Amino acid sequence: MLRLLEVSGIGKSFPGVRALHEVSFAVGEGEVVAVLGENGAGKSTLMKILAGVQPPDTGTIRMEGKEIEIRSVEEGLSHGIALIHQELNLATNLSIGANLFLGREPTRFGLIDEKEIASRSRDYLDRVGLDLSPATFVGDLPIGHRQLVEIAKALTTNARVLIMDEPTSSLSQQETERLFEVVKDLRSVGVSVIYISHRLGEVIALADRVVVLRDGENAGELERGGITHDAMVSLMVGRDLSQFYAHTPEAPGDVVLSVSGLRTPAHPGHEVNFEVRAGEIVGLAGLVGAGRTELLTTLFGITPAVQGCIAVAGEEKRITDPRAAIAAGIALVPEDRKQQGLIIDMAVADNISLASLGRDQCAGFLNFEAERRITAEMTAKMRIKTPSSRQSVRFLSGGNQQKVVLGKWLAMKPGILLLDEPTRGIDIGAKREIYALMEELSGQGVAILFASSEMEEVIGMSDRVLVMHEGRLAGELPRAELLEESIMHLATGRGASAA
Repeated sequence: MLRLLEVSGIGKSFPGVRALHEVSFAVGEGEVVAVLGENGAGKSTLMKILAGVQPPDTGTIRMEGKEIEIRSVEEGLSHGIALIHQELNLATNLSIGANLFLGREPTRFGLIDEKEIASRSRDYLDRVGLDLSPATFVGDLPIGHRQLVEIAKALTTNARVLIMDEPTSSLSQQETERLFEVVKDLRSVGVSVIYISHRLGEVIALADRVVVLRDGENAGELERGGITHDAMVSLMVGRDLSQFYAHTPEAPGDVVLSVSGLRTPAHPGHEVNFEVRAGEIVGLAGLVGAGRTELLTTLFGITPAVQGCIAVAGEEKRITDPRAAIAAGIALVPEDRKQQGLIIDMAVADNISLASLGRDQCAGFLNFEAERRITAEMTAKMRIKTPSSRQSVRFLSGGNQQKVVLGKWLAMKPGILLLDEPTRGIDIGAKREIYALMEELSGQGVAILFASSEMEEVIGMSDRVLVMHEGRLAGELPRAELLEESIMHLATGRGASAA
């Protein structure tokens, strides 16, 4: 197989952090190479170097044996390397067609040729399975469709090496299957794909070869015949994760959260009724658009309920905003940590202490001593890897950013913890730590309600599962009946309601 792209001895450091050291690998023509590693292993930094977003400190890059320099995204594209970012990079105020050809618009008589854009856009949208008009505004699309638009945009550059960074993190099962077909089609016409994902099942299904990074260095490679779950985990974390899910069911305590007749703004036509007990971990399952996130944001007061009752420890609460939810002992770790859970350019200490500023103030002024104490306590408890409490959260790995969000709320000592996709986009080692934390909190009597799209996570960590379908509770399953088939039967609307 022709070596299309070769990377040799790549090194990169940031203030206080060595991101990459002597990293080398190659990608053949028409080959799908998965690059794996825990958060902080250097995957995203390496991909940004290849795409021209960041320059390397040391090392060389070759295309078809010829050494090249990639000093900008434009140079990366000129060499046939395109990066699909994990964090979407679209102009939401423009149409799909305008986004696909932004900066590369076809012209006619010196003017942008809108008809040409529309015609060519439809071809690329068909390739990713999107039956949408190119005139549709990106801001009107759900996040899963935006991800597919991002992929279509990369295809318009006629890239020879396509880098996909967590491309399925926001996709439904149907959209994911379509993406797999796109990847296979690209491979069949000689396009190489570098595929980054924490979903190891996807890697097994797609990858011709696996390159594993650990602590910014090469940890090993796996050829097609040796790509197994255990082999990948062993290379990534270098330790035994045989007891991956930490949960051991215990007898729950009294009811601490009672929801009756609740109608959310997103689905005002359906009532939701359920209870969560102290020390209980309740999973919230359902397909994309089922209403899980909308339910959690309503419980937290971000989108106040249309009607219904929310009671905490038997006392009805009027939760019309997050302040009221926090006062009632409810905390929410949102799905999008960068947009909703963190102030990304502020320091670790500032983020961790943010929720508790009002509680800990001293005569109306910030209590810096309390901030230092809480930051030290939560950094240790959450095992946050940071060179300093003054480090900007932006430069932490995804897993450590998620730990900062959790630490911020745990400092408030909530009685009810709402988690929306708590392990989305983080590595397998960080997932294990968050599962252990959930187990520890439930043992302390905290009631946990968590939404997740990962079926293994829902089954592994739940005492029972509430399944949603189109804004209503389609059913409830006890731990003894937690099977993927049972959950999917309810999630697709084929089961009778037991909620």
